[in-house]
Amino acid sequence: MITNKSRGGKTKMNILIRADSSSFIGTGHIMRDLVLAKQYKTENIIFAVRELAGNINYKIDEAGYSKVVLNTNDFEELNEIIRNLNIDMIVIDHYEINYDFEKRIKESNPNLKIFVFDDTYEKHYCNILLNHNISADEKKYQNLVPKDCELRCGSKYTLLREEFLEAKKQKNNIKKDKRIKTIFIAMGGADHSNINVDILKTIKKVQKNNKQNIKVNIVTTNANKNLEKLKVYCKSKKWINLYINSNKIAELMIKSDLVIVTPSVTVNEVYYLELPIIAIKTADNQIDIYRYLKKKKFSVLKKFKINKLVKLIKEKM
Repeated sequence: MITNKSRGGKTKMNILIRADSSSFIGTGHIMRDLVLAKQYKTENIIFAVRELAGNINYKIDEAGYSKVVLNTNDFEELNEIIRNLNIDMIVIDHYEINYDFEKRIKESNPNLKIFVFDDTYEKHYCNILLNHNISADEKKYQNLVPKDCELRCGSKYTLLREEFLEAKKQKNNIKKDKRIKTIFIAMGGADHSNINVDILKTIKKVQKNNKQNIKVNIVTTNANKNLEKLKVYCKSKKWINLYINSNKIAELMIKSDLVIVTPSVTVNEVYYLELPIIAIKTADNQIDIYRYLKKKKFSVLKKFKINKLVKLIKEKM
């Protein structure tokens, strides 16, 4: 059992972060929760996760946080943990936990503060709602959350890892080889759409047709079910550098002439670093950022198409 320890006369809060990662769910939830956790340095942080295929729960261990492994996503199991660990606030970053689930938690634990992540404008029963995407619109939550809910929306709440803050400071000191164009690719840690190889083939086509010298830095994780196919394609191609579970994402981004990503949380990082971008939508929950980027005249594709991507890369290079 975890109890509220007093330090310097102040009682520490017990904060439970409920999130999952897998080859299907992706890795973004856990990664942004680890950034959020740093905002509560003086509190007790505990993660509640499932051990799903392709998870990155080791990242929680590496960061030094406590972890509780769940067998299910059932209300009863989570509620028991909330009570046993004397939780003061729960952070919910999970698409499978909805308004009714949240309301049951609150009714069973009246003094519990509920903090939820949302990026698809769903109805929530919470005290705090965070939509940290650059596209977030507070007005859209008018009838979706309780009247006393604290809304945190937009780029001023964007959760950025320390590496991106440092990279921004170093941006003007980066010296690039003008003879070589560098492209950074990140289609999500799990790459649901399996288009990494297709994008690489498209870049190869641009290289051949335009006789351009292009180098690619592509990042992914072990959660990628198509990782072996990607490794095979990248092998022996000197113009491609494949990074798996890299801790130098910001460093790789800032050295790039062009970034190709999904219109997801990653866009917040690219936007912060003010880099040229092409965003390719690969999932329904990316529609809000996709529309925002399109409205702001950024280069976007609603779905992957070789000819359209070739055209956009040529325009950017």
